[in-house]
Amino acid sequence: MRRGFWRGAVTAAVLGLLSVGTARAQAPAAQPDTLKVTFCGTSGPLPVRDRAKTCVVVQAAGKLYAVDVGPESVENLMLWRLPMAQARAVFLTHLHSDHIGEVGEFNMQSWVAGRPAPLALVGPSGTDKVARGFNLAYENDHVFRNAHHEHGEVKLPIAAGVLAPQVVAMPKPGPDGGATKVVWQEDGLTVTAILVAHNPVTPAFGYRFDYKGRSVVISGDTRKWPPLAAAAKGADVLIHEAQNSDMTKQMSQGLKMLGNPRMSSIMADTVSYHTTPVEAADIARMAGVKRLVLYHITQAGLPAFTPEAFTKGMDAGGPLDWRLAKDGMTIELPPGSSEIRFGQN
Repeated sequence: MRRGFWRGAVTAAVLGLLSVGTARAQAPAAQPDTLKVTFCGTSGPLPVRDRAKTCVVVQAAGKLYAVDVGPESVENLMLWRLPMAQARAVFLTHLHSDHIGEVGEFNMQSWVAGRPAPLALVGPSGTDKVARGFNLAYENDHVFRNAHHEHGEVKLPIAAGVLAPQVVAMPKPGPDGGATKVVWQEDGLTVTAILVAHNPVTPAFGYRFDYKGRSVVISGDTRKWPPLAAAAKGADVLIHEAQNSDMTKQMSQGLKMLGNPRMSSIMADTVSYHTTPVEAADIARMAGVKRLVLYHITQAGLPAFTPEAFTKGMDAGGPLDWRLAKDGMTIELPPGSSEIRFGQN
């Protein structure tokens, strides 16, 4: 009797693992007429338990798109059974390692799951190098998987397994330094790249997704940047990066006192090209968005982090509906309404 129980339990576990990442066994996608966001990674570059590096997935019209694919995030995508075979494009905000580290794995897993065409990799100058690098790194892997698994009804065409880069050339910025460009249009979805300020990382982008009257803006990494507010005007949700400068400076001083001047200096440098929670709230108010969600939370998980300390002062500028993202959080925006549904995988 005990042997039968364990046999059944092991069988169930194996079937569960095998179903992860396969098109047929995956959980249903968001309804075709719903704009859906899933946070697959919400931390900064430092290791944080229960938070992967930056990755935001957007679903619309039965297709799946990712904004950045940081380390650890693809595991979340697969454990939550997002429909990887429906992946169409990855939009890179910039080329820091914590934003591109698992692009190759995202590409491979969505191809194995049944993606029928190359995966577009859209982003700033240098995106073509990223695509070439991952294509080369995974070249032998693709050949091996094709040779082993393509038989009968199972097709793994190598030509469909590659990354296809699309380098975005922004128009000349206006007097305020702002610039935007439509970079994707498909089945009623429009994706607009937004120039942001992450110097010396340049160019760096945010992205706006518009679908059937609903809209989401993802800032990427940036210092406080009023042109982003202009580009996000009237959006339903602004997803904005956030780093608490006071907490960062305290950590920098602590590292120096512990005899680690190298990491102290690097930590102090980061203050110059990120946005504080209070500044992100200012941008959200300027844009007139309905909700603000903070992600890329660089201190989360460190001993100095508490949500209360991190977000101190955000409400001082006036009424604003905001919250901190966490891995697995979802947002659904049904067309034809003003409803914003928050959930959790």
